[in-house]
Amino acid sequence: MDYTDSELLHLVKEESEEAKDILFEKYHYLIKVILKKYTMSAKILNIDYTDLYQEALLGFTDALNRYDDTSSSLRTFIALCVDRKLQTVLRNAQTLKNKVLNESLSLETPYEENQPLMDILSDDNKNNPLIKVENAENFSQLLEQIKNTLSASEYEVFTLMANNYSTSDIASILNKENKQIDNASQRIKNKIKNILKHR
Repeated sequence: MDYTDSELLHLVKEESEEAKDILFEKYHYLIKVILKKYTMSAKILNIDYTDLYQEALLGFTDALNRYDDTSSSLRTFIALCVDRKLQTVLRNAQTLKNKVLNESLSLETPYEENQPLMDILSDDNKNNPLIKVENAENFSQLLEQIKNTLSASEYEVFTLMANNYSTSDIASILNKENKQIDNASQRIKNKIKNILKHR
């Protein structure tokens, strides 16, 4: 008997391993696509592929447990959860100690246009918390407007584009042709340009 994703998710919530296995078989290709994106970074940070794969599986399980059909399609939600899990692993691998040693700069170091870092970091309101809050609010409003303007399938493509997936990776994740994704991304860009023009 064939089950829908909704039925399988309901069974997963009732702790059915069989339902989880069926969803894993169906969406395992997503893990491979996403792992490909991070393999090189993992090598540079000396993260074993097996460990990375295990983390991807945790992201997959988390997606099945947290999914509600009001967000986006299950496959897009899985892709985002796995992606975020792997980003966290890579971020954590760059320990503060290594980061400080590798990236520290003196405040007198000439940086952009031979300006000392001290001048660049000085106020001019970039670090003003009130402006940051206002920008965050404007950004959420913009995202909401984009979501309301795009079709459901365009919004899926937009979400993956915003997470730096290539056209071919998005096509793989959504089981579509590259040309379809190209066309969708052009429509998305035009709609967003239009939104920005009228803000």
